[in-house]
Amino acid sequence: MNIFVSIASYCDELLFYTINDCIKKSKNPENIFFGIVDQNESNQRDLIDKLEYSNRIRYVYINKIDSLGVCWARSIAFSLWNNEEYLLQIDSHMLFEENWDETIIKQYNELKFKSNKPILTIYPYGFKFDEFNNPTFTKQSEETILVLKPMNDSNFAENNSILKFRAEHMFSKEHTMGFHIAAGFIFTSSEFIEEIPYDPYLYFHGEEQSLAIRAFTKGWDIYHPNKIVLYHYYKNKNESYTTHHWHNETDKKRVFNWNFLHERALKRLNKLLFEDGMKNSIYGLGTMRTIEDFKKLSGIDYKNKKLFIK
Repeated sequence: MNIFVSIASYCDELLFYTINDCIKKSKNPENIFFGIVDQNESNQRDLIDKLEYSNRIRYVYINKIDSLGVCWARSIAFSLWNNEEYLLQIDSHMLFEENWDETIIKQYNELKFKSNKPILTIYPYGFKFDEFNNPTFTKQSEETILVLKPMNDSNFAENNSILKFRAEHMFSKEHTMGFHIAAGFIFTSSEFIEEIPYDPYLYFHGEEQSLAIRAFTKGWDIYHPNKIVLYHYYKNKNESYTTHHWHNETDKKRVFNWNFLHERALKRLNKLLFEDGMKNSIYGLGTMRTIEDFKKLSGIDYKNKKLFIK
């Protein structure tokens, strides 16, 4: 019952907080293994080696100047997998519930009665730190769950397949089938790593759409859980942070700046969703289901560039 925890971190002061909380709150910490790609100013291997469970951490350091973005880093993190049974992909700024591993494996096993390839995913609730540096968060409802849908003002722009998604409440106590993947929280069988390898040529926007439709067309089923086992530290919207990959002071030092990476990724996403599905690529659509099947489930019509969302 080993779990491979994949983390792509970018100049994140909460990386070690996340790692430690993940271990501290787990029911079976000896079954938790990490693949960490640390894009940062300096190598933190010495600090990793001082952790009592460092032998279960596979750590790769990349200078932030050389980083090509989150999808590229997550593709490297996937390469650190060593046949653990389960995959948990998270961001590097998370807070966990007690016994999170026991809970999420139980949820996964419940879904195995409905699907051969279930994926648990959602945008988690947020947490903050109080004046004493203690984490604070709102207790989760027992009457509602979160589901993912395109934002109300989402629409396809000309030659732009990127959509924005939101989490909204729905009255339910059951795991609910969805059609969108939250890249900052994915739990499933580690077979996902080999069947849905990360496209390193994507940058940031569109990452989750790529994962969702590729997984769906290869026979995977997306579910939003009735209990979320972790929380996410959200930054303030429209505020500039040096911990953003596209921050100007760092970006201008790169060979490939964020605009080039974004435009390259957009062309790739358009090819996947609007054009031939990248049919000759390992990062393309599968053959078990069609993009038309995805439209019937989601209301997202990539072929005709329309949305039919309730």
